[in-house]
Amino acid sequence: MSHVRRTPVRVLLAAVVAACLSALTLAPAQAAAYRYWGFYQLTGTSWAFAQKGPDQTVPKDGAVDGWRFAVADETSSRYPRAVLTFDQLCGSTPAKSGKKRVGLVLDFGRPADAADGATPPQPRAVCAVVDTGASSAAVLAVAGGVRTEKGLVCAVAGYPTSDCGGAVKEVSAAAKAKDEPVTIAAPSATPSASATASGAPDVAPSAATATSSTSGGTVAAYVVAGLLLLALVAYLLVRSRARRNA
Repeated sequence: MSHVRRTPVRVLLAAVVAACLSALTLAPAQAAAYRYWGFYQLTGTSWAFAQKGPDQTVPKDGAVDGWRFAVADETSSRYPRAVLTFDQLCGSTPAKSGKKRVGLVLDFGRPADAADGATPPQPRAVCAVVDTGASSAAVLAVAGGVRTEKGLVCAVAGYPTSDCGGAVKEVSAAAKAKDEPVTIAAPSATPSASATASGAPDVAPSAATATSSTSGGTVAAYVVAGLLLLALVAYLLVRSRARRNA
């Protein structure tokens, strides 16, 4: 009889453990990838994700903004493949009263990052001369052809011509491959922005925001697994007390 009573507990234990393992292993497998423009800032000699969106970021004279189009998920980072300092970008551009100079690096990505495998435009860089109160969105507008949709930067300089931050169901091996450095020529001319800070296009973060929903799914899976384990422990404690009182 003792053996018969223990069988349901063992079955329950096996089921709960299997459910927990399934929840813990399923979340990473479902981490979605997206094809989007990422927004970065140069810190020293390396790129870092911008902490705010371009419409909320007001760079100082001497700053460098970077944008990269790529396929990526929350576990990968696709920074602009070249680093150009402010001196390289704007060293020959004299300061102007009421204006500021901000370096801008645009990396259109690889063919593997394109939705149709097309060859993207060559990476390029400019020294943007904008009003002192202009946001990074106004700096980006200097590149021209900025397309936005529901607060997301969809295209820069007209690329890509369609789609906007779309999910990628299956990332190709080429898209997963490590980036190779590229050479971006320093600008030979100094474009200026006609847009002021108040007239800057309404755009929002495109890097971290595009993948935030996948991280939420991962956390939820761990919470469910933890609750299942707690339920199992509580059941075993109650059953053990019932046996001692019997």
